[in-house]
Amino acid sequence: MRAKILVVDDDPDILLSLQNRVSFMGHEPLTATNGTNALRLIKEEEPDLVLLDLKIPDIAGLDVLKRVGGTSVPSRPTDEETIQPTPYTSPLIVILTAYGTIELAVQAMQLGAFDFVPKPFTADHLTVVINKALATVALHRHVETLRKEVDDQFEPIVSTTKQMSDQLTVAKQAASSSVTVLLLGETGTGKEVFARAIHRWSPRSAKPFIAVNCAAFPENLLENELFGHEKGAFTGAAKREPGKIEIAEGGTLFLDEIGDMPLTMQSHLLRVLQDRTFYRVGGTQEVRANVRFIAATNKDLKQAIRQGTFREDLYFRLAVIIIALPPLRERMEDLPSLVHHFLSRPGNVGLCKRLTLSNEALQALQHYPWPGNVRELENVLTRALILCPGDRIEPKHLSLPPLTTSVSFTSPVSQEPNSDLLFFSYHQSMDAYSQKLIETALRRNGWNQTKAAAELGLQRTYLTKLLRQKQIPGKPPISSD
Repeated sequence: MRAKILVVDDDPDILLSLQNRVSFMGHEPLTATNGTNALRLIKEEEPDLVLLDLKIPDIAGLDVLKRVGGTSVPSRPTDEETIQPTPYTSPLIVILTAYGTIELAVQAMQLGAFDFVPKPFTADHLTVVINKALATVALHRHVETLRKEVDDQFEPIVSTTKQMSDQLTVAKQAASSSVTVLLLGETGTGKEVFARAIHRWSPRSAKPFIAVNCAAFPENLLENELFGHEKGAFTGAAKREPGKIEIAEGGTLFLDEIGDMPLTMQSHLLRVLQDRTFYRVGGTQEVRANVRFIAATNKDLKQAIRQGTFREDLYFRLAVIIIALPPLRERMEDLPSLVHHFLSRPGNVGLCKRLTLSNEALQALQHYPWPGNVRELENVLTRALILCPGDRIEPKHLSLPPLTTSVSFTSPVSQEPNSDLLFFSYHQSMDAYSQKLIETALRRNGWNQTKAAAELGLQRTYLTKLLRQKQIPGKPPISSD
């Protein structure tokens, strides 16, 4: 990179020498002979690097360093509970002085100086220092670019309804602290989107956000996933491996599907929440955890407590702040905004064109019950983006399942079956409807779960989970012939 480097020294010979060295290295030199001009040029020219002599007129070099360090705001807020590193000043400053002492060097480094070079120095030594400093500048810029790219991939929370607005207010208030948050809502309502937003709004945003799906691991593997293991803890444990709690140190650990966590693991997690300590698998040394926990589930945890499948004490540890996300069918006013959001990013699926939605297609979306919520809407629109040959999406491109089904329901009041649909319970009706959709897709695809999942716009692993939850057989029924 061709950098802009400010040289600050009141000795004209040294100033000229440094200026020539910077030019020889292919960079753009700026010069100042006193502290006042140095601060002015730093503000106006925004150099990448400053070579700063300590003994300069007007404002001493250390005072210049203090002022630059005081105005350099970290790109991300840091957690007050963690040990603070040496501040990164912008621009980076290398101290040059003929009066170098260890005490002075330590003071300069504490104020944010990148390096401390005593005079006299050789041209080669200075070249190494400059190259190292500029490599650090490039690295910081690269990190910031990657962070921005990652942040841009996060789904924004699109909503104008009071229900969601109230939950957003609670989330923003909770984000400033380190209390545990419990997110409740059906599958696909955006619980992980909320969890990531809380992390980004929090003082821990510069630290990792780590997500763990508690339903994706058997009990023994989930313990290792969360707590890590020591060398020799089990066959194949060739070295110590940190778990997700250690990896999330200083940041946020998102425990998705917490309602599916085995009881034994629930007791282990309870200890972490209570004492902020844990042991690696096979370990005897206590490990401290500085982590903010956010948990999510689509299950009724109070019912699970009554059934003995979820610990009541763990529930109260998790439910410090509860955020309940409404299903899409209860906030259909957001549908047009969500449609616009998903259709405005065709590049995510490798398309260059932008498509619009016809009024008939919008009406079809508005009349659909959305058992898979916002995630299902995203899948439907993504499929339409890919399959639509023109620039306007019509109902046929949505591939929505029919709104009626041959499933019969019996009302607990009338006890009369209906050959079409009899909505004795909205949620029960939606559950039965989604079950029928899955069974129909399986039969249509010859019980090939991968093809059925693709047709339904679901992930293969999520379809397997639905089959287990709804007790739907994944294989064709055995013929009695």
